Amino acid sequence: MKKLKIILLLVAFISSGVFITYHWMSFKTRNLVYDDINAIPKNKVGLVLGTGKYAANGNINLFYKYRIDAAVKLYKADKIEFILVSGDNGRKGYDEPSDFKKDLIAKGIPKNKIFLDYAGFRTLDSMVRAKEIFEQTSITVISQKFHNQRAIYIGNQFGIKAVGFNAKDVYKSHFREYLARSKASLDLVFNVQPKFLGEKITIK
Repeated sequence: MKKLKIILLLVAFISSGVFITYHWMSFKTRNLVYDDINAIPKNKVGLVLGTGKYAANGNINLFYKYRIDAAVKLYKADKIEFILVSGDNGRKGYDEPSDFKKDLIAKGIPKNKIFLDYAGFRTLDSMVRAKEIFEQTSITVISQKFHNQRAIYIGNQFGIKAVGFNAKDVYKSHFREYLARSKASLDLVFNVQPKFLGEKITIK
């Protein structure tokens, strides 16, 4: 019985921590995410956070599609000058940044306005590399709102002044995001760094 009480207390403690972490990130970034393109401040670079082009069923991943739409909207409204796509290219035949680039060009974005980060394996990597490799300390993050909030929170911890433009969402609830934010919080506590850094790349 004593062991059961300890287990229940531990579960309650962890659950409370996950819940608090989720809502703390939302609270801290509440004034830094935008749905209105007229209200969002201008930045030199918009950072598109990567995701796969195709869903498990073989159809276009709507998270992907809506992030492209949001990036194009920002660029055409003169709210960003360049687009940096940060995604996963860690295995053969899978190249998120190049997929985004191809479809952004098809939507009318000039090729020379697009830069690719092939080592954005996770959100922390994308944010830190935007600063350390691409030399951006002020940036507009482009993803769905739940993802923007986490990315901005991470970026702030690394001295990045970020705002987010919210791409259209696909689902109303994101239960996995509770765990993702807790993982991000632990990464920050333990000072986890990107998998790769490298030589600096100038965006101009």
